Amino acid sequence: MVSKKLISIFLLLIILVSITGCGKMQAMKEMVTSDEDQKDTAEKPTDSVEITVEQDDARDTVIYYKSDKNLLVPIKRKISWDTGIAKKTLSYMVNNDKNQTDMVKSGLNPVLPTGSEVIGMSVDEETGLAKVNFSKDILNTNDKVEEVSLVNAVVYTLTEFPKINKVQFMIDGGIKETLTYGTDISEPIERRDINLVDNNGDSKVVVYYKGTTNGEYEYYVPVTKTVTAPSPDMYTALEELFEGPPESSGLYTDIPMGVELKGVEFKDGVAIVDLSGDTKESIMNQQAFDSMNKNIALTLSQFDEVEKVEMLIEGKTLEEAKMNLSTPEAIPTFANEY
Repeated sequence: MVSKKLISIFLLLIILVSITGCGKMQAMKEMVTSDEDQKDTAEKPTDSVEITVEQDDARDTVIYYKSDKNLLVPIKRKISWDTGIAKKTLSYMVNNDKNQTDMVKSGLNPVLPTGSEVIGMSVDEETGLAKVNFSKDILNTNDKVEEVSLVNAVVYTLTEFPKINKVQFMIDGGIKETLTYGTDISEPIERRDINLVDNNGDSKVVVYYKGTTNGEYEYYVPVTKTVTAPSPDMYTALEELFEGPPESSGLYTDIPMGVELKGVEFKDGVAIVDLSGDTKESIMNQQAFDSMNKNIALTLSQFDEVEKVEMLIEGKTLEEAKMNLSTPEAIPTFANEY
């Protein structure tokens, strides 16, 4: 009896070891297979890549919407870090119920016609070219102005991503010569003259004015203005800002009435802006000063070398002018947050 019991126990142990061993072998096989699959995928050459990210958190992304006057407005929004984030960003620009509801407080509107879809998208990392294949619904704009706004909004939004510097529009898998109202999309398009006022000068500067659609939400609007200066500098850009927005544009600035630009100097990454003495009486608190400073700083942000703006009043520092105000540390990263 004892011998039979010992034999039974021995056989049971052999079975258990066999089962466990098979489990371990299978697990190791899966680990090796997984590693090999990953290795094969990593070694496959690709001509172009989709925009991908590694973080799981949200990304600050700038999307260009349009005002009731068809002016493009950059809005910072947070978008989750998903594979193909650039393609996902374009979905926020489609004119549908969800996107209209999201932006209703701002008074701004999406630029892509209802029903528009991004069928596919790729980005060539070497050239910075993004090829975007839209559905034919993108052709359903109402006029030339709306069409140009659409093209510029898509290009400006996608070129906010560091890997992208130009965009090739495609429709249903092919490249068309023009959109419905004649806008040329036959070649890749780079950033060009956002909210252009006129085209009669020798050169161009971008000036940030302010606007509102419903009086509840204000936003900064980049406007391209032509100037006579052959090579516009910081003074030229600020001169246009202080001159005020184009008539009938509905735009305005945070520069108080009576405040004049005296001069601009640049040193070690700092733009030193000298203002008239009337500034002291016109700016009575930090909030008003910060608004004026942001209007000035955004306009100077087009000059890559500018890292910070400092204010002088008739050549005196704020402290010397006995103004209990402080200047922000750096140029604003975003014009508008929503």
